[in-house]
Amino acid sequence: MDNSFKGGIFAQEMGNFSSVEELSLDGSSLDEESFKSLRALPSLKFLSMQGLNADLPSQGLPNFKNLEHLDLRSSTLHNNFLKDIEKMPSLKILLLSSCQLNGTIPAAKGLCELKHLQKLDVSNNDLSGTLPLCLANLTSLQLLDLSFNHFIGNISLSPLGSLTSMHTLQLSSNLFRIPISLLPFFNHSKLKHLNCHENEICADIDVPTLTPKFQLRTLDLSGQGDGGVFPKFFYYQHKLEYVDMSNIKMKGEFPHWLIRNNTKLYALYLHNSSLSGPLQLPIHSHVYFSYLDISDNYFNGSIPTEIGVCFPSLNSLNLSGNGLTGGIPSSFGKMSQLTELDLSNNRLSGIIPQDLIVGCNSLGHLILSNNNLQGQIFPKQATCKELILLLLDGNQFTGSIPYSIINCTGLEVLDVSDNHLFGIIPSWIRNITSLLSLDLSENNFFGNLPSSFPPWISEVYLSKNRLQGPLTNAFYSCSDLIILDLGHNYFTKRIPEWIGNFSELTYLLLAYNNLEGEIPIQLCNLIQLSLVDLSNNNLSGPVPPCISLRRYSEHSIGSQPLEVTTKNALRYFQGIILSLISGLDLSCNNLSGKIPAEIGNLSMIQVLNLSHNKLTGLIPQSFSNLKQIESLDLSYNNLNGKIPQLTQLYFLAVFSVAHNNLSGRTPEMVAQFATFENSSYEGNPFLCGPPLSKSCFSSSIMPRFSEEDKKYHKKDGGFVDIDAFGVSFLISYAIVLLTIAAVLYINPYWRRAWFYMIELSLTNLYYFLVDNIPFVFRCY
Repeated sequence: MDNSFKGGIFAQEMGNFSSVEELSLDGSSLDEESFKSLRALPSLKFLSMQGLNADLPSQGLPNFKNLEHLDLRSSTLHNNFLKDIEKMPSLKILLLSSCQLNGTIPAAKGLCELKHLQKLDVSNNDLSGTLPLCLANLTSLQLLDLSFNHFIGNISLSPLGSLTSMHTLQLSSNLFRIPISLLPFFNHSKLKHLNCHENEICADIDVPTLTPKFQLRTLDLSGQGDGGVFPKFFYYQHKLEYVDMSNIKMKGEFPHWLIRNNTKLYALYLHNSSLSGPLQLPIHSHVYFSYLDISDNYFNGSIPTEIGVCFPSLNSLNLSGNGLTGGIPSSFGKMSQLTELDLSNNRLSGIIPQDLIVGCNSLGHLILSNNNLQGQIFPKQATCKELILLLLDGNQFTGSIPYSIINCTGLEVLDVSDNHLFGIIPSWIRNITSLLSLDLSENNFFGNLPSSFPPWISEVYLSKNRLQGPLTNAFYSCSDLIILDLGHNYFTKRIPEWIGNFSELTYLLLAYNNLEGEIPIQLCNLIQLSLVDLSNNNLSGPVPPCISLRRYSEHSIGSQPLEVTTKNALRYFQGIILSLISGLDLSCNNLSGKIPAEIGNLSMIQVLNLSHNKLTGLIPQSFSNLKQIESLDLSYNNLNGKIPQLTQLYFLAVFSVAHNNLSGRTPEMVAQFATFENSSYEGNPFLCGPPLSKSCFSSSIMPRFSEEDKKYHKKDGGFVDIDAFGVSFLISYAIVLLTIAAVLYINPYWRRAWFYMIELSLTNLYYFLVDNIPFVFRCY
């Protein structure tokens, strides 16, 4: 509902329903007078006003002595509401999630007086502090949800241990300190569901002689903390269905007995729990067990060969990030319902068993990255219609890309990078029309690119192979390209002009090839660009002044890392970090002309490398606008003039203008410029000042002027006195003439030579005039 009620009309209507027991005003807007009219409903037992579009009146709701159910979720409540709630003593259900409540729960009266309360939900607010001890009065409470607040305190000292009627307790995303033994809840015989996700889990004394009275169904203790040993209360649990102990440091081996004792357990998550030792599995098959994640632990040894027999109903299995060795058991093929399998980042060896691909016909995600697997990357008889994600990177696979992959008609991501694959990239790859990301980098593929790629592909990684030839039209129809990485190959000819058709292109990496010609002006059409690396080619011509780069990518970037040279070091960025990188690298080419002043408008750029080219002219003053720049390299060019004022670039960590023709002073040694050494400026014979050993001549003998002197001289026409200059010039000229006359008078030889030179000059002038202007003499 979405209604708006005014006081008079609403009050009149309520008077006609004095015996009503249930009322729903969800999404309504009520004024204060309308609230008061609710007093006309003394028999009301159920009241729902979810998403109430107005604040409650200062005196709160009317006295509802018979009200049992009050739902105000997603409404706006004032801070006194929890005190006023005592006016409803019969309440059994109170739902106050997402009501913008803040502060602490009142330690007296109010909420603590609702002794009949069975369900209380105050989740998703800004409540804080410790829980008041008076909450122990709520002895009828069966469900309590305190999640997503800022409550603090040790659970062992809280009133929760007294609420023995509870069957569901939600404490997630607070600041509670919870003992991993769960000792405070040992007397809660009715407790079935306990969620302590994202709190601090701590080690505690787990007394063996005490037996918990609860039989939990679901338990979530994931979050953070050092829990000591694997908790012993698990030995007494036989009805568990869901357990998550991820990200808690615990000592012990894989608790195979936990699966054996709880025959209805369907999910066990022990990610990053510091468990170690070999994997031991229960003897009997468990048909309910569907989800197992024991990734990022210290398990070693081989994967048990009978794993497929023990867990035939597994839907998702994650064993990644351990030290597992040996081969992949063929019994995986008996997991016909398996949709996700992650065995990455182990030390597995051998081949991919054919039974795995053929038997797991529901497999959607297969991740075997960073192992020592060998042989073909895919069986010839593979049927993989459900496969969406195939990650086989970082292994020792050999051979070519098998044709059987064409059967994966729903494949979206294929990563076989960092292997020993070879051959040409097959032309049939374009027929996998669902493919969005293709990574063949760091292999030995050779030859030309295929004539085309899948039309909807958005990420292509082909770097560090032996591919060659022109780029031709291979990507002409890939209008959704976001990442194109073709670096470290042998591509030739020009960068195609159709590169400007990729309106979504964000990362363009063509470094370390043999590309030539000018940088296409069509790059200026790509307004989504964040990172461009065209370094180490044979490109020539000017730097396009219209290149536009942005820092924050609007696209969801895949997990593949990109190689970026920044701060004089090779680094790899991926995911969210990559989306924050903005850079332009045109180094090691034959670019010429001036650096466009427009480059200084790339205010969000972090990396700019124009080194090792033939650029001339001045360093643009607009570079002072590069406020986010961290690495600026203009070395090994033919730049001249002075270095502009760049000391306001506070994030600059790497700076080099070495080996140019720059002159004048180096930038003042302040802030980050105090960290740059001689190597940043060397090779410029006319540069002076620290950190160079050459001092500036002007700084030692030229007069220094104060600011007042400068203002005075500027007002008077400059630093030169024109009148004084004129007088001194005339005196100097007269002295020169007198000096010549004195020499001729004293030395007869120089006097004769002087007059002879004058006579010869006059004779030459006479004959020059006779030969070139004869009519002047004929007139006489």
